This record gives sequence, C-alpha cells and structure tokens, in this order.
Amino acid sequence: MFSDKNSFKDAYLEKYAEIKGKSIEEGTLWDKYHTLVVLLKEEISLCRAFTNYTADQKQPAKQVYYFSMEFLIGKLLNNYLINIGIQTIVHEGLAELNIDLQELIAQESDAGLGNGGLGRLAACFLDSMAFLGVVGHGNGIRYKYGLFEQKIVNGHQTEIADHWLKNGYPWETRKPDKAIVVKFKGNIRVERVQGRLIFHHENYEPVLAVPYDIPIFSYENPFLINNLRLWSAEPLSSELDLALFNQGNFTQALSYKSEVEAISYILYPEDSNHAGRELRLKQEYFFVAAGLGAIVRSYKKRNGTLKDFSQGVAIHINDTHPALCIPELMRIFIDEEGMDWEESWNITVDAISYTNHTIMPEALEKWPVSLLKNLLPRIYMIIEEIDRRFKEKLLRRFFNCEELLRSTPVMREGQICMANLAIIGSHSINGVARLHTEILKQHVFKDFHRIFGYKFTNLTNGVNHRRFLLTANPALSELVTEAIGPGWKTNANELKKLHNYQEDASFLEQLGKVKYQNKQRLALMIQEKQGIYLDPHSLYDVHVKRIHAYKRQLLNVFKVMDLYNRLQRDPEAVQGSYSFIFGGKAAPGYHYAKSIIKLIHDLAQKINKDQRMKEKLRVVFLENFNVSLAERIYPAADLSEQISTASKEASGTGNMKFMMNGALTLGTLDGANVEIKEAVGDEHIFIFGLTAGEVIEYNRNRSYKSWDEYHTNPRLKKILEQLNSNYLLENAQEFRAIYDSLLLYNDEFYVLKDFESYMRTFEEASKIYLNQDMWLKSSLHNIAESGVFSSDRTIREYAHQVWRARCRRIEEKEE
Repeated sequence: MFSDKNSFKDAYLEKYAEIKGKSIEEGTLWDKYHTLVVLLKEEISLCRAFTNYTADQKQPAKQVYYFSMEFLIGKLLNNYLINIGIQTIVHEGLAELNIDLQELIAQESDAGLGNGGLGRLAACFLDSMAFLGVVGHGNGIRYKYGLFEQKIVNGHQTEIADHWLKNGYPWETRKPDKAIVVKFKGNIRVERVQGRLIFHHENYEPVLAVPYDIPIFSYENPFLINNLRLWSAEPLSSELDLALFNQGNFTQALSYKSEVEAISYILYPEDSNHAGRELRLKQEYFFVAAGLGAIVRSYKKRNGTLKDFSQGVAIHINDTHPALCIPELMRIFIDEEGMDWEESWNITVDAISYTNHTIMPEALEKWPVSLLKNLLPRIYMIIEEIDRRFKEKLLRRFFNCEELLRSTPVMREGQICMANLAIIGSHSINGVARLHTEILKQHVFKDFHRIFGYKFTNLTNGVNHRRFLLTANPALSELVTEAIGPGWKTNANELKKLHNYQEDASFLEQLGKVKYQNKQRLALMIQEKQGIYLDPHSLYDVHVKRIHAYKRQLLNVFKVMDLYNRLQRDPEAVQGSYSFIFGGKAAPGYHYAKSIIKLIHDLAQKINKDQRMKEKLRVVFLENFNVSLAERIYPAADLSEQISTASKEASGTGNMKFMMNGALTLGTLDGANVEIKEAVGDEHIFIFGLTAGEVIEYNRNRSYKSWDEYHTNPRLKKILEQLNSNYLLENAQEFRAIYDSLLLYNDEFYVLKDFESYMRTFEEASKIYLNQDMWLKSSLHNIAESGVFSSDRTIREYAHQVWRARCRRIEEKEE
C-alpha cells in the first residue's frame, strides 16, 4: 500500500490538496482526519477491485450475509492502520508534517450502530470473517442517531441524541444506484392465472432503502475485504409538495418525508405505545426486505437462476429481529420468481440459520397479529400459511400431543412468536455457550428440540483478540510478542506458549508493570473527567455492561455497601485498597435499571466524600460506556465482575475480553463463565452462588423465600434498611422499587440468596490480590488460555457446521 513514510506523505499531501483545496496549515483536525480516511479507502478500493477480479478467475465462493440490528464497530482508523500494517509509517509520516496521529484518531466518533453484546459480537464476527477469508457481509440499518448518549445528571441517567453522523462518516460510501423499494401497508389483490394464484400488492406506502457500504478490512491481508451494508430510509420522491406548502400546510407537506426517515433514525425506539411498536416492526422489515432484495438481485445477475440459491448464499439471522427474512424470502420466490410453495420453502430453510441470544421471555419477540397484518399484509399471509402447514405436519407426526401443538405454533393467542418462526424456518439453530444451548434444548425450546433435534447446535461466542488485545492493549501485546513471537496475532491458540513463563520472575514483573501502566492511564482519564483519583495499586474491580436486573449490578452495590459498613465500624476490618468501577446504559423506559444507576451514584458520593475511606474505598460510574471506553477499561481491570443469575446470561463476551487482558473472573456458573472455568481451572477463577440447575429448580417449585435471607443475615438486613431509609438520600422512597423487588416480590434474580457466597468469594479474591506474585501467575494463566475464545474459532465453526462456506485463508495455506 505505502512502501515507506515518504511515499505515504506524498500521497497524503496530494489527496489533501485534491479534496480540501487549501494549505495543510489552514486545515482543521477534522480535515486532516477526513483526508487520511479517504486516502485509505481509495487504497482499499484498489485492493477490492483486484480481489473481485481474481475471485472471478476462480470458483466463486459462497456468500454469507449476517443480518443484525446492531453492529458495534467502534472506531476504525487505528484498528485498520494496524490491520494494514502501516501504523508506524503513517505515524512517522504525519509527525514530519506536524500532525499527531492520536489527535486524528480522536476525531472519529464511535459509530452509533448498537447497544451492547449483540452488536459487539456482530462486529467481531465481521472482522474474523474477513481475516479467515469467509466471503461474509453484514446487513443492518444506518441509524442517524444510534441508541443515545448517556449523561449522568445528579446521579440520574439522562438520554441525549447520539448524533454520531453530524460531521459525516468518511468510512462509508453511499450507493444510490443499489437502492431497493420497500413496501408497507396497502392491500393484496389475488387472481388466478393458468391455475396459479398471483398476488398483487396495491396501494402500498413505498420507502426507498439506500445502501451505505463500509469496508471490513482484514488483518495483514489486503485481498480479503468484506462489506458492512447499512440501509437508510428515504422518501421515494424527494420533491416537496409545493401546493400544500404554499397553502400554509407546512407540517403536512413535510410529514411524509419525516415519517419515512424516522425508520432509520434511532436504534430501538421506545415501544411502550402503538406508534413505537409499529416503528420497531417497520425497522425490522425494512432492513430485511432491502437486504434480501439486493442479495437476490445480485445472485440472479451472477447466476441467472435462483434454483441453487442456498448453495451459493447463506443468510444468518442474529437473534429474532431479522426473523422476517423467512417470509420475505418466501415472498420473493413465490411472488416475484414464480416458484411453488414447496420449492421455495426448501430453498429458504436451507439458506437461513438462526442464533438465539436469550432465554429471557420478554426478549423473545412477539408481534400482535393486528399490527403485522396491517403493516405487512402479504408477509402476514405467508406467515399464516407457514403456521398452517407446520401444524398440519405436526398433527400427522404427533397427532395426540397437545403440549407440542400448544407451545410451538408461530401464531398463538393473537401474537406472532418470532422465535418460533425462526426455528421452523431455519436449518440450524444455535445457542452461544454450552450451558445456554442446553437450557434452550431442555427448557426454553424443549418441544422444538423434540421435533427438530437435528437443527440444534452450540457455537460458543468469541471476541476479536486483534481488536481487544492487540489494538486495545499495545503494551501487553508488545510484551507477549517479545516472549512468544507474533504468531498469536493470527492464531490465538499460540497464547498457550505463555505458560512457559509461569515461573519466570522477570516476565511476571514486566506483566505487573504493564497492568500498572494501564491502570494509571485509566486513573488519569477518570481524574480528568470526574475529579476522583483511583490508586493504581488498589484492586480495580470492574463491572461494565448493560444495566439490567439479571446482570445484578445490585449485588455488587450491596458488596460495596457491606465493605463500607464494616470499615466504618472498624478501619482494620478490611485489608487492602479497592476501586470499584461501574459502567453501562439502562434502556430509556427501564426505570428499575435507572434506579440502580442512581443508587451507584449516591453510594459513590457518600464513600468518596468520606475522608476516612480515602486509602480504602473508591467508587466511580463511567458514563456513556461504548467500544472506545471499553478499550481503555479492559486492559486496566484486575477483577472482572460476571455475576448474572445463573441460567440467565446466554454467553457474555465482556468476560472474554477481560480474560484476554489478564483480569481474573469473579462470577457465577452462567453463560461462557462455565467454559472459562474449564479452560483456566478452579484455582484461576472465582466462582460463587447458585448453579443454573438450582435456579431453575427454585423457579419450578417456588420454595425460595427472600425474607428468610433478610432475617438470618444481619449484614444483609442492615443494607436493606439503609436502602429503605434516608441513609443515602433525603428522599427515602427513591429506592423503594429496588427494596420491594427484593422482599415484596421475592427477589426474582436471587440477589439476597447469593449475597453471602458472593462476599466469601470476593474476600478470597482480595486475599490473593495482596499476594501479587500469586495474582500475576493467575493473570498470565488467564491470558494464556484465552485463545479458545477468539472469534476466529467461532467463525470457523459457523463456516463449517452452519454456513457450509469456505475459510479461504486456511484452505489456500493448506493447498
């Protein structure tokens, strides 16, 4: 791409003059950042052109399309410079032009394309697909405002618009010539032609879906380039209704444009009212219809026929949001291609696969029949037929099993069950951790497992170790490379070679220094933003993830309150020094989760103002947790809080990122924690609490009584009394909902039940931290065993077991 810094400088200056038309001295930081991205994109385009040319000379690879509502790709510039291998050249070349590369990197906004683990996982998967040479593309929505930017005001979460596109997004390329018309509402006219039913969609409301493409650039291989396609909703006609406007009906004249554009305005609009629910359903169909329309058009152009569609295309639906892929693909085959039902169904099922990400009932999407029927009349007819045919087959096979007939239909009690649709219409259904998959098979979808046992498989999640170790933690990456060579960057399993340094005092000392430097860096950032200094010698206990009752930030808060209570009684009651770091967003309408944030803030204020605690306890909440902030936090963490109620967390991926950076896990036997424990062994992880089986049994027999925990544990009783008094706030009712959830509503997520076990295990971890030699050995052990949680491993499994697609990078090496 660039052979040296001089060739880069020449190309950069030429590009700057071309697109900015002024001297570089006059330019803003944004001008300089924008120029660098445009230059890299053009170089990437040359590589892409070569890739497409060479691909045409060989047997075309199967195309994988990954449909997801979220793609949390974070900032791309630094990551891509590392992937391309020109970070040093660019840094030195810019320095000679008096430009600081870090200042340019800071100009980039985190792309507002996701919320949490679902979106970050999708981004990791795109990276690994590109690296492994799987021809795979993301398909999602180009949200104008993302989820929201979180501000903490007087301890309360406040949501403001995340206008990440305000300066444009130079990584994307608009493709208006590839636009697709998506149809909403209207009516279906049916006619019989030559013995065949023909369906005409009439009087519909058209929306133009315009694609924006972002290149997914592979690590150290410029010829493996994939694509993330994001769809933006635009009016079919951009012309203003001038007659209405001139009559003074300004709002009406502009309302159509506003209504259309709202489809791609914001991720997860509030759905507590009818308009919000309709908008969410519009979003889901919008990116499904646009994506499939483009895929079918492209496939027909290359192949002329759709008969072998599922041999050349794999469509993956990431959770139930894209489950409408199933009826929409059927619609295309039947209505636009003239295929019969059976042929269409066989191709559809063979092409589509589904990942389930939750066992929480409220997260298994259901749509009112009346809403879907009105908004998507033809899709409703197809879903109705899918349901009818499925019931017929079920009756023939299980004619006397009422339980199966009651639990598995797509349409039930006036609702359309999207998970049921996804299972029936896919050839593969996978969970994202071994425990999660077993719970799906034995409990959540046990009846479907009885019917379609052959469809169910497990594919444990993974994370991109090149992003969350190589890029996010350069000091640790350099230390690892010096010790075992660079092979781990392309083969994460080589991290196991670090076991050779388990007894190397010099290496462990360097590992300790790297961790200390990362903690210092985070501490300085927190001090600049909040005026609170966290001692890098203290144990950094970190709990950053979406705020939700089942993730049990509340249990962690109770731990901090208990430590504070003990230290107030006796300053020597707790050994060591602790910095508790929280972060995460609560959904705008989730008032309980917002109360947890307020509780953390008020507790932090009380502790941080207490001068007696200065050397012992510090508590901070980091607002607006996103990918960039995460890349600061993971390298600095000592203890990783993964304390969800057992059986509730599907997998978790934060646990893997912390592990790769040398943090030790404090967690329940939930999600991928189970497999982390198996990888590292009992002595290198801190496990506590009820098991998944015990939680499920308590839920079944309802024998748990939270009042018993309250009455038998004086420390816990004091915490709850403080929660329900003016101990933290003058308004004693502020946290009443939390108090009631634990005692009045019997502690659904077993916070009180697990408290004592949690405290014992935390104290065990604290004692080991005081022995830094022992702690560092465990830290190194975790890093060495983290390779199995690379998304490269996960994508190889998807490619071979689910998508039946080639990993060209590996195969070409083998050849």
